[in-house]
Amino acid sequence: MASNPPKKVRWGILSAARIAKKNWRAIGHSGNATVTAVASRDPERGRRFITGCQGEVPMEAPAQFFDSYEALLASDQVDAVYIPLPTGLRKQWVIRAAEAGKHVLCEKPCAVNLADMEEMIEACRRHRVQFMDGVMFMHHPRLKRFCATLDDAEYFGDLTRIDSALTFSPANPADYFAQDIRLHSVLEPLGCLGDVGWYTIRFSLWAANWKTPRQVGGRILSEYGRPDSPAPVPTDFSGDLIFDGGASAGFHCSFRAWRQMWGMISGTRATLHIPDFVIPVDDDPIGNPLSQQTRMIRTFSDLVRAESPTNSGRISRCRPSGS
Repeated sequence: MASNPPKKVRWGILSAARIAKKNWRAIGHSGNATVTAVASRDPERGRRFITGCQGEVPMEAPAQFFDSYEALLASDQVDAVYIPLPTGLRKQWVIRAAEAGKHVLCEKPCAVNLADMEEMIEACRRHRVQFMDGVMFMHHPRLKRFCATLDDAEYFGDLTRIDSALTFSPANPADYFAQDIRLHSVLEPLGCLGDVGWYTIRFSLWAANWKTPRQVGGRILSEYGRPDSPAPVPTDFSGDLIFDGGASAGFHCSFRAWRQMWGMISGTRATLHIPDFVIPVDDDPIGNPLSQQTRMIRTFSDLVRAESPTNSGRISRCRPSGS
């Protein structure tokens, strides 16, 4: 069982990956958390990461560096861990973190397949630690306003269709497709479906009030693997979800199409169009106390401090996690 946390939740970060910087900032702005440890198998990179982040958003005391993930998980100065490791490695370290009594915030996509995901969540339940995936848009307070529209039957009517797209075209495609880990089938086997499709599927399920679709389908529109990848991964994908009651959802995710992050929810009487559902245009990507990234960390840390993990998976659309 996880140990009783102090007033501020003490975070450890497994990896000095560039993506981890955003959550260092969010932890620093949260008010109820602090970074106490960072682990990297590259000592120079790990120490440089700590120095750079501490200079940008300083913690009360500089984080301790560990040269192995195992050593960080064994530390009694860490209550929760953020895991931004490649998808192919996440199952192992989520389970090991749970076994060490550490609460887990996991970067998405959390797992390669459903069986792995269920095993990871079960490990967190068994060891009574909190688990959450790092989808920050779920923590923005505007979701409550959207819910008021969707649940107003007289105004919106019955749900009929959900459409969404999250795509980006890299600034330097040649370097991206040759070097990025998202093009390596062992590290990121789901390609664009995992990296950006996770958001569109989450949006669709949220809009459908977490109903399980009775039918799913998808098509890989293009695929590619960087030179050292054993196999190609999806780089352009479209999918469909069919729900009981006549509602359906369609989504497009891509590493090739120009930037999009829109969602559209149609009812029999109205349509809700959200042009920026992943990162609102007025949200600070660098981070501040009100950003959705910070709200995610604050909410997770509050769950940890409450010492009552909620890993049932049964949540209401109109009770977004954000505070």
